[in-house]
Amino acid sequence: MKKKLILKIGSSTLTAGTDRISYAKIEDLARQIVALKESYQIVLVSSGAIATARQFVDLEKEGLPVDYKQALAAIGQPKLMSIYDEVFRSFGLNVAQCLLVYRDFQNENARENVKNTIDTLLGMGYTPIINENDTVSADEIIFGDNDKLSAIVAAITKADLLVLASDINGLYDKNPNLHKDAQLIERVEELEDISNFIEEIPSELGTGGMTTKIEAAKICRKYGVEMWILNGSINGFLQNAIETKSGFTAFPNTRD
Repeated sequence: MKKKLILKIGSSTLTAGTDRISYAKIEDLARQIVALKESYQIVLVSSGAIATARQFVDLEKEGLPVDYKQALAAIGQPKLMSIYDEVFRSFGLNVAQCLLVYRDFQNENARENVKNTIDTLLGMGYTPIINENDTVSADEIIFGDNDKLSAIVAAITKADLLVLASDINGLYDKNPNLHKDAQLIERVEELEDISNFIEEIPSELGTGGMTTKIEAAKICRKYGVEMWILNGSINGFLQNAIETKSGFTAFPNTRD
């Protein structure tokens, strides 16, 4: 039986460290989904709408009010999906868009509808691509770059694994961007033991940091979903992690 895997892709990963969406990175995603499809059903939770819009709208990067960012998301979301569709179709993959807001998960019927829709799409051979509906909700813009959303999706769909692809190899005992002697923590058993390791630095494109990833880990831990944090900038990052060819931080399912 195939495992269900939720893969969250942040803006910093999709742009490959630039201010433009990277077609090469989306090709890398498609190539990995094809390679893993015999063993995994993969759902994408993708940021990047605002980053995509910046390729078409000339606005200052810093200091934009939330409503402008929501407008950028509205401009960028269909263009981002068009890129996914174009690239994934070249690999024989079909995609479907699901836009959600947090209040969709507060109602039992809505939660069941989300689960059923995603499961049906997977059964039809489609790759669901989920993002927050930024036009009606600004939570992702302000708080979390889809880290929390992906954890909630993993919980509702009863996923086996949530993978957060970021621009860092995982959780370190101190911020590796600030400290050369930082050590990667490969496995986290107790979430309470790692709060002192979180040391954030600002990012121009992504809004999520290690704090939001730990919040996602708490949700996964509550619902018995394993979670990994790994570096999405490396080609084949998901395959490498599954085949234990690269380092990452694992938050094991304590119900195992």
